[in-house]
Amino acid sequence: DLPVMINSGSGNQGLTASLPVIVHARAMDKSDEETWRALALSNLIAIHLKKNIGNLSAYCGVVSAAAGTAAALAYLNGQSQEVIEKAVVNTLSTTSGVICDGAKASCAAKIASSIDAAHLGYALASQSKSFAPGEGITQDGVDQMTKVVGHLAQVGMRETDKQILAIMMKKEPVAILT
Repeated sequence: DLPVMINSGSGNQGLTASLPVIVHARAMDKSDEETWRALALSNLIAIHLKKNIGNLSAYCGVVSAAAGTAAALAYLNGQSQEVIEKAVVNTLSTTSGVICDGAKASCAAKIASSIDAAHLGYALASQSKSFAPGEGITQDGVDQMTKVVGHLAQVGMRETDKQILAIMMKKEPVAILT
């Protein structure tokens, strides 16, 4: 066992918000200061999103951490604030809805999927492309997107959370309603 970076009380979120940023910064031969600034940006965005999601939710927290990573990738590549914001919105538009069903082995796959979405979100934003407001849950700007994701996580996923717990607590297969 080794210590990990923790974000919002989660090692998985900490890993998601930090390791891809560190790897990208090293590959680009960025200075320590640039790397620390990118890490701060990534983690602060993840924390800001998590604040709106709440402490316990069926909404997978690595999605918000990956949105922070998307912002950090844009920052490390010298992109504008507009591109950084679009990268965050694109990432959230792509992977919001991934459920959290407890820390376990499949979390690594959820991290990988979320990081993939962060790279896609940044790649689109760097080409001045983004999902348009009104396409699914996509909103105009980070502030509005953050509010929608928070609402989705806190209100929209309440029943999902109850169902996940019911499934996890049962020893026999869950009956499917027809």
